[in-house]
Amino acid sequence: MKPMLTVIGLMSGTSLDGVDAAVIHTDGERIAGAGPDISLPYAAALRQRARRILDHAPALSPDDPELKAVELEITRHHIDAVRRLHALVPDIDLIGFHGQTILHAPDRRMTWQIGDAAVLSRATGLAVVHDFRSADVSAGGEGAPLAPWFHAALLHDVPGPVAVLNIGGVANVTFIDADHTIHACDTGPGNALLDDWAMRHTGTACDTDGRLARAGTANRAIVERLLADPYFARPAPKSLDRQHFATALDRVAACTPADGAATLAAFTIEAVRRTPLPARPVRWYVCGGGRHNPVLMQGLQAALGVPVMEVDHLGWNGDALEAQCFGFLAARSVRGLPLSAPTITGGPGGLSGGRLTCAGLMPVPAWIYASSRRRP
Repeated sequence: MKPMLTVIGLMSGTSLDGVDAAVIHTDGERIAGAGPDISLPYAAALRQRARRILDHAPALSPDDPELKAVELEITRHHIDAVRRLHALVPDIDLIGFHGQTILHAPDRRMTWQIGDAAVLSRATGLAVVHDFRSADVSAGGEGAPLAPWFHAALLHDVPGPVAVLNIGGVANVTFIDADHTIHACDTGPGNALLDDWAMRHTGTACDTDGRLARAGTANRAIVERLLADPYFARPAPKSLDRQHFATALDRVAACTPADGAATLAAFTIEAVRRTPLPARPVRWYVCGGGRHNPVLMQGLQAALGVPVMEVDHLGWNGDALEAQCFGFLAARSVRGLPLSAPTITGGPGGLSGGRLTCAGLMPVPAWIYASSRRRP
């Protein structure tokens, strides 16, 4: 049995709201427990700059000065998060650093997360695993979602079929069948469209407590037109870029602010309902920021017709889950365990991923060599 590692996982999602950081104790297969976690929000100015980068990412050069400046500022936020947790838990073995996704186009064999792992390693004195998605995308996989390995480890004693729905900027599902087979895909939009609509009409970063959507009425004809997007006809596994449905905001432009929010919320809900899964889950567990939106949660309950509950009912920390996940995946990576699977990302089974950076460490810790079977 391999020893447990104590890992800080870091996640900055497509909602562009900030950095989540969490401590997890794991060997990449089992989870022995979790430690403290924190969230550091991005300032409004950084969020706006990051959003402009995301909007123009397909045309950007990696050497673009504004891109490099935003990358450094985002990295500094991650450094701050690690230092705060490291002060609480001194014996950290490793960091799992997802970075900020600015472009995800697996059909073009491209996925791009910004964040400087070498700067993070030097500043913290810790080994860093990063670039989790590229190996899978290069091998023909979707590069997403990656959380199913973690969800399956957490649900090892829960009878299936069950589903874990993560509602971030994009929503994705992990389906675990009765025989423990894992299936996964992005379901469609999560919070991204609602966030953008709320910012446009209220000046706030999200539709807090679903108040805007609750005051409106969904336009079902628009929802059906949005669901005619070819993405929804594709079989799983499949994944999305945050901006894939950006033109949906133009489709609802003639709606009132409240009706537009209600329509976009209905789009997210109906996309989940129509997700191609091998069997009907007996229950759904929801994580991510979207679980705090009562309109989404109540709508999912009505649409899915089976119990829908927050993952917190399982004793999980729903706000730290994605950060914990990338700590778990970092441990899998240094041990050469798979991050890909045909039914999760569409990539080859047994393919590991992630890159190890030890810029802050001389010599490299011996445990890394002792535990690693493969270093992609």
